[in-house]
Amino acid sequence: MSSKPAEDHAATPGDGEPRSEPDTASSKGVGVKPTDGEPTDAESKRDVLEDDTPGASGLRRRLVAYSHRISFTGLVMGTIFLWLSATPSLLPRGAFFQGVVSGAGAALGYCVGAFLAWLGRFMLSRDRRWSSPRRVFWIALAVAFVIGTASMFYWFAKWQNDIRDLMGVDRLSWTAYPAVVVIAVIVFVILMVIGQAWASLLVWLVRQLNRIAPPRVSAVAGAVVVVLLTVFILNGVVAKYSMQWLNASFAAANNETDPDSAPPTSGLRSGGPGSLVTWASLGREGRRIVNGGPSVEELSAFNAAPAMEPIRAFVGLGSGDDQRANARLAADELVRAGGLDRAVIAIGSATGSGWLNKATIDSLEYMYNGDVATVSMQYSYLPSWISFLVDKERARQAGSALFEAVDARVRALPEDQRPKLVVFGESLGSFGAEAAFGTVPTVAARTDGALFSGPTFNNAIWSDATTARDAGSPQWQPIYGNGEQVRFIADPPDLDRPDAPWPGPRVVYLQHASDPITWWSPALVLSEPDWLREDRGRDVLDAVRWIPLVTFLQVSADMAVSTGVPDGHGHHYLSAIPYSWARILSPPGWTTEKTEALLPLLHRD
Repeated sequence: MSSKPAEDHAATPGDGEPRSEPDTASSKGVGVKPTDGEPTDAESKRDVLEDDTPGASGLRRRLVAYSHRISFTGLVMGTIFLWLSATPSLLPRGAFFQGVVSGAGAALGYCVGAFLAWLGRFMLSRDRRWSSPRRVFWIALAVAFVIGTASMFYWFAKWQNDIRDLMGVDRLSWTAYPAVVVIAVIVFVILMVIGQAWASLLVWLVRQLNRIAPPRVSAVAGAVVVVLLTVFILNGVVAKYSMQWLNASFAAANNETDPDSAPPTSGLRSGGPGSLVTWASLGREGRRIVNGGPSVEELSAFNAAPAMEPIRAFVGLGSGDDQRANARLAADELVRAGGLDRAVIAIGSATGSGWLNKATIDSLEYMYNGDVATVSMQYSYLPSWISFLVDKERARQAGSALFEAVDARVRALPEDQRPKLVVFGESLGSFGAEAAFGTVPTVAARTDGALFSGPTFNNAIWSDATTARDAGSPQWQPIYGNGEQVRFIADPPDLDRPDAPWPGPRVVYLQHASDPITWWSPALVLSEPDWLREDRGRDVLDAVRWIPLVTFLQVSADMAVSTGVPDGHGHHYLSAIPYSWARILSPPGWTTEKTEALLPLLHRD
């Protein structure tokens, strides 16, 4: 089946030395192909010739031909990356995501190894492929793979048990391990097929360019063209139609209504009597927010005093696509419901779909016995993690527009009649909530307090304050400006860190050392982060190590399961929220005992 001349495979049997004859395919442009796995010994040559006989199996011929394209260096690196993928990261990984990480890690390692072999050949201006190692090296690799992979599973189980015990998560069952193998193989094969299809396109293009340009020029030009073509297809075609499909899918989900859900009968809720927006326009998350929260009876019973009905104003994306117009509409809806007459106005920056942590709103309503008005708006149909990747600008615009619209209404009041104004947001919502401010002092100057939970690496104020942290404080829990305006906490006791005056207005960043949403960054690909280099957080294993490329894959997978761990870990924020609000605002008559009694009544959703 081989189309190459016999001399292309000629070499001294078993000597493992480079070919003494020029690589005919290389002289035609194939030499730029990133592979070092071409067979060179006499036995491989005989196998190929035998498979060219008419009676030979077509499948076997194809398998033998394909085996000749395998890069030995790629397999070595792929094996190493496979083993490294089992090392621990921030959160427990189940069978599916460990399989994805292992398969992707092995494929990535193979590509790195094959590329390095090709690059070495290219830099040395070799016209021949590297010779294939002797059979003993292939056998040694196979033996090392089996022994190393068995050891990998042993340590993977140990590390998973350690982190699961630390976070109070059930241990993996025995069935998880074969599932990891199956999923890893599937992911590896899929990625390898895609990668080899991409490489085949590159080889074909370089062959065409070799007709009009020198081989080295053809190789560089071909690579540039294929990369640009790939970027164009991903951004201009895949991204466009993927976004259209995602928006359509999540728009349909946004319009779903809980069968038990009905428009509010109170004019203090958006979508109710006299509201400026319709019930249908609020979207799924908006309807949950408006219909949620403690009742007047529950508030009165908890505080042993007559309560007010809280105001909840919300504008959904169905009201229009103009961010500023929707923000003004949300401010008008707040005013209509009487929000300017409340003790506290809370401006919540939602995630893309309009989600807000319900515990953040409920805590304020209990603390002020209902004398609170909450206002928020939706700016996308997409869930938070997708919005985080593709829709950050809309989050920034929405957060800034909403604050400015509400703040303008508040500042129009006489100063002695203005309610307290606080802002809050979680995850991408914290990014949007920061948008109206440039620095921590600006947040303190324009608000009466702020609570940002689970910030992302894109949060500008968070990033600046973390980078400029006081000497000796770690990245996962920095101290900025001796804690005079802002505190970074993981648990309630951290509110007293440092032991210094905190006059207010007060700003709190609630973040866990094990939250991948906070610590994920493209820089993880090639740069060790301070949160691993410095003293570790309380729920980060000592065994966690930064590994180029691999840590990026692991933390990316952690993001997908970031809320699937108990409160106090990952991206699950709950119990520290009421403690934070209590310190930020110091509500009249509120005590630590009340906070403890409130905790069982709070829920994220």
